[in-house]
Amino acid sequence: MNPRLQGLGPAATQHVMIAGQALDAGRVAEADQHLSAALAAYPDHPEVLRMKAGVHSLRGEHKDAIRVMQRALTQRPQDPLYYNTMGSLLGSSGEYEAAIQALRRSCELQPGLALAWYNLGIMLTKCVRNEEAVEALQRAIAVAPDHVAARALLADLLRTRGRVTEAAAEYRALIAKHPAAGMAWWGLADLKTQRFSEDDVAHMRAALQRPEASEHDRTAIGFALAKALDDAGQYAESLAALATANSIARRQQTWSATAFSNSIAAISSAFQPAPQGASGSQGQEVIFIVSLPRSGSTLIEQILASHSQVEGAGELPDLPQVLAEESRRRGKPFPQWVDDMQAQDWQRLGQRYLERTAHWRRQRPVFTDKLPNNWIYIGAIRAMLPGARIVVCRRDPLETCFSCYRQQLDYSNGYSRTFDDLASFWRDFDRSATRSAALAPGFVRENSYEALVADPETQIRELLAFCQLPYEEACLHFHENVRDVRSPSATQVRQPLRRDTARSHRYGSLLDPLRKALHLPPFAS
Repeated sequence: MNPRLQGLGPAATQHVMIAGQALDAGRVAEADQHLSAALAAYPDHPEVLRMKAGVHSLRGEHKDAIRVMQRALTQRPQDPLYYNTMGSLLGSSGEYEAAIQALRRSCELQPGLALAWYNLGIMLTKCVRNEEAVEALQRAIAVAPDHVAARALLADLLRTRGRVTEAAAEYRALIAKHPAAGMAWWGLADLKTQRFSEDDVAHMRAALQRPEASEHDRTAIGFALAKALDDAGQYAESLAALATANSIARRQQTWSATAFSNSIAAISSAFQPAPQGASGSQGQEVIFIVSLPRSGSTLIEQILASHSQVEGAGELPDLPQVLAEESRRRGKPFPQWVDDMQAQDWQRLGQRYLERTAHWRRQRPVFTDKLPNNWIYIGAIRAMLPGARIVVCRRDPLETCFSCYRQQLDYSNGYSRTFDDLASFWRDFDRSATRSAALAPGFVRENSYEALVADPETQIRELLAFCQLPYEEACLHFHENVRDVRSPSATQVRQPLRRDTARSHRYGSLLDPLRKALHLPPFAS
């Protein structure tokens, strides 16, 4: 018997074991049903609390998850698995540094716990600390050579370095041993450099039916299968595979478009009028690149990172973490404390951000921060870092939303699972970005992907001038830059600009439900 279940009666033990299996498979409602029965009899048992924290996290209730897990950890302060769980919960809430600390503690307590090393690798990757991430993942594999997820993530890191052939070989090796390894199937699809064969499609369909395939595996395989069917011109079948994959993913992470829109409205209201922020040119070292996913933001960063003065840092977690730190300090969530802020407070937050990101200015004086959802915080950026430049990447809304729907985005992007949620999210972004650009035209630039593709040199010259950078020919040849790129566009930005990336027309009227959600006219052949 699992020693962590000691103190539970037979019925409660059974409920907790079933709940654990349901959580591993992503069946949140089933897990919660069984945990409720156990909690009624044992409201303070640490293992029941640990499981309940997992349910809270999967439902996006991150504060509740961490609070409940802290109760469990207080009772078992030397349990490495409990620190591993706490690290995962903190990571899901965006508190990456705290997550890394908890996971390192787990690894210290039990160096042979592969799961903790793997989760540490994930958090380090999210913080763009790729070398440390590789070390952690290698430790996970040394402990558990057959750790599929760790090997898949290592293959992902090969891709970030442009080692596409090696990455593909690693994914194929994983699939050969584990046919239902969803991460490997999706990693192979996300390389976007080769088409799947008919045999691959048959193997994916078979993998979806395998009993060992988890909900996460079926989601990832579903997205990979949709990519294969799209490449084969089977658009109706591809769209059906996407609907199934997104439906499975939606069961594992709830999303409320109404709640999100209300939060964006509250943030916009908090910065109207703009508060008196930091003085001077604080922040002139940073260029923020904000967007919806799949809008060309990686391309913009690759262009800027090809400049001799600019370091391409990638999707940094530091801005939302600085705001979260202030929320904890003040004891209330952002943006409720905005009205309480003085100019010196914004100056302090800006300095804190620059301290956290100093690593990215060791080689070059300017760096990019490409975390997509930082568009939510443009008001705070302007108050904290008045000298920063903000590039808002835009792409045709239909292409953007459909591309998000086709991409296996992580579970923080719950809006990408239905057409209605996607359209609502896009409208929130559109209103916020338009307003920000109008309020600060010298510091916020809206960049059109279509305009860049149509006239690259003119657009790149304008972009560099906006960022107060002299023109350099290398920016026009961005695809020759061999830096690490960790995004779904890692392969494309190492190629010259393509004019054939639009896909919605291939689906014709099949995408009319998305067009309707976006308030666009139906397809006209």
